[in-house]
Amino acid sequence: MEQEAGPGRVIVAMKGHPGTGKTTLSRFIAASLRCPLLDKDDVRDSTFAVEAKLESQDATKLLNDLSYEALWRMVKTQLSVGLSVVIDSPLSQKAHLDRLVELAGSFDGYEVVVVECKPKDEAEWRRRLEKRGEDGCCGSWHKPSTWLDMEKLLEGYKGCTDYDVGKVPKLVLDTTATSGKVAELNESVMEFLRTCTHLHLVSN
Repeated sequence: MEQEAGPGRVIVAMKGHPGTGKTTLSRFIAASLRCPLLDKDDVRDSTFAVEAKLESQDATKLLNDLSYEALWRMVKTQLSVGLSVVIDSPLSQKAHLDRLVELAGSFDGYEVVVVECKPKDEAEWRRRLEKRGEDGCCGSWHKPSTWLDMEKLLEGYKGCTDYDVGKVPKLVLDTTATSGKVAELNESVMEFLRTCTHLHLVSN
């Protein structure tokens, strides 16, 4: 798929917990749309040396907030030159979605959609998460690498991740239902974009 020239532009905001397949799927989506992929963890990963020196919970929160602020600035830059963009982040707080909606409203022709990765098979989700932890995949030292870490993270959220997105179109995908066939999930996203946005998509 590729995006035709036209007034429609989209911000695809990924949503979901670690290990749910967001990053893998977001890469397929960005490649299909031929648009930038911005990953919040790319920014967060770069703060390792700073956090290692400060070693405090306050520093952890501050650097995480700073990572989001840097992400919003990068999003704004892409929008300013008329590009669609895929954003890979947990989108765990409604304030994060509100910020994207605000950014989209600052430029003509932009729409925000949410693609949530929500595995129904918890055992498979756990297997993938722990395998990633064993492999040391992606070098993301701040991500949960065991199921116990994941449970602590979910407990810390206190349910804030389950919020109403309002009028923003949202697609929820069971990322454990297709046995790793990410291309099928990606096609579901492309069909979703065709039906709920003004973005024109054509086959390669």
